[in-house]
Amino acid sequence: MNKIEKLAQIMKDSSNIVFFGGAGVSTESGLKDFRSKDGLYHEKYDYPPEEILSHHFFLENTKEFYKFYKDKMNSLNYKPNITHYVLAKLEEKGLLKAIITQNIDGFHQMAGSKNVLELHGSILRNYCMKCNKFYDAEYIFSKEDIPKCSCGGIIKPEVVLYEEPLDNEILKQAVKEISKADTLIIGGTSLNVYPAAGLINYFQGKNLILINKEKTPYDNKCNLIIYDSIGKVMEALDEKIGNTKKCTRKDG
Repeated sequence: MNKIEKLAQIMKDSSNIVFFGGAGVSTESGLKDFRSKDGLYHEKYDYPPEEILSHHFFLENTKEFYKFYKDKMNSLNYKPNITHYVLAKLEEKGLLKAIITQNIDGFHQMAGSKNVLELHGSILRNYCMKCNKFYDAEYIFSKEDIPKCSCGGIIKPEVVLYEEPLDNEILKQAVKEISKADTLIIGGTSLNVYPAAGLINYFQGKNLILINKEKTPYDNKCNLIIYDSIGKVMEALDEKIGNTKKCTRKDG
C-alpha cells in the first residue's frame, strides 16, 4: 500500500477529519508563499516584509503598507485550485468536519467549503477604522493611494498583522475542532507561525498526517508524512473518492 492509498484508507476509517492548512495550499493557484526559497520573505524591499505586515507599520507608514499589500497580497486575479475543491467535496461527503486555514485569500469558501475558520482573517473584508463601514476587496485594490472611507477614515483589511492578536472566538472554535478530531491533516505549512502552529498541540486523535514539501518541527509527531506538493497529493486522492472539477489560474 503506497502513501496515497494509506491516506485514503485512514480517511475512510475516520469519523471526524479536520484539515489545517497554510500558504502552500494556495501557491498552486499562483500566489506566493512567505518562507520558501521563492517566497516573499526572500524578495528585496525597502523594509523587511515582516515589518511591513506589522500593526505598528500599518499605523506609522500606511502608504508604504498599502503599496506592498496591493502589490503582493491581491488574490482577486486568482482562483481556487484542486486542493480547495477536493477539500470542499470531502466536506460535502461528510468526511471533513472543518478547515482551519492561515490563508487570507478566501479560496476555500469560493470552492464551496462551509465550515472554514480563518485564523489570520481575509482580504475580502475591510473596515473603516473610524466608523466601521464595510468595504469589499475590489474597492481596496482599485484605489491608487490609501483607501479612505466616505467619512474620511482610513480603511483597514480584516487581516491579522504581526503584533495583533488572533480573533479569540475563531481561536476557541479551532481548538474545539482540533480537540475532537480523530484525524488531523496538516497541509502546505511550515508550522513556524505562532500561535497558529501551536494549535496542533490540542490534537488528541489517532491519525496526525502531514503533507508538505519540506520538513516541519512537528514531523516526529506524525504517523503519516508525505513530502510532496499538496495539489499533487489531493489530485491522486481525488481519484480514490471520485473526480472533482479542476480549476486553473485566471489570467489578469
